[in-house]
Amino acid sequence: MNQNTYRIELNGVPARIADLRALMQTNYGHFTSMQVRAGRVRGLRLHLDRLVDATRELYGCDLDSELVRAHLRQAIGSDTRPLSLRINIFSRTLDRARMNAPAKVDVLATTSVAAPAPVLPLHLKTFCYQRELPAIKHVGTFPLFHYRRLAQQAGFDDALFVGNDGCISEGSVWNIGFFDGDHVIWPQAPQLRGISLQLLQAGLVGKGIQGRMQPIRIQDLADFHGAFFTNSSVPVQPIARIDDIEFALDHAQAATLVEAYESNFLELV
Repeated sequence: MNQNTYRIELNGVPARIADLRALMQTNYGHFTSMQVRAGRVRGLRLHLDRLVDATRELYGCDLDSELVRAHLRQAIGSDTRPLSLRINIFSRTLDRARMNAPAKVDVLATTSVAAPAPVLPLHLKTFCYQRELPAIKHVGTFPLFHYRRLAQQAGFDDALFVGNDGCISEGSVWNIGFFDGDHVIWPQAPQLRGISLQLLQAGLVGKGIQGRMQPIRIQDLADFHGAFFTNSSVPVQPIARIDDIEFALDHAQAATLVEAYESNFLELV
């Protein structure tokens, strides 16, 4: 794989333009994204379980996780560089007029050289919005990037979503966590439970650090000592401000989170 190119494979073989027509014309499907290090992935089983569960929900059929794993190995090949790998599940046989009809699913694997992790703390702007089917990592991403655009037009880095009940849920393509001084607090609201979030939770438990979920409203933000962003590309990134509420940047806390994340072993694909 050339440093400046992507590898795109469909069901284990190089994808042709015609193969991607259904993916482009029908915005229906789901995906997961992961970071590959020397052929290994943290939370691999969680990624595979996510794909199996979402396939059953969206298509009413079973997905062979071991076959998906074989496609992952094929996409990675002998490349030992840090890679970003995305798996899309869609169907070229889906009948848009008969969405309940059986459809065979396809596995699209896209690999690229991993981008450097950002280092600057984030400034976030809140918006009232909730994703459709928030528990599924589906391909309906237009609103997510539209709100990110609106946030950046207002001088912020990204968007943080708040439900009609005033409770914070998640960011555009990431989860959020807070520090109250002694615990890590996660928003209790409809959201995607990201793989990095789950790995952080497991790692923190292993380090004896307590965490809990609770409803968090905008008016509660001033009560927290710190906040951070997490997703598959950036396990931990500090948050400096949400709207007009500023947070202290505690490098020791951030280092603890990174240690908790990295305590999860890398699984061989």
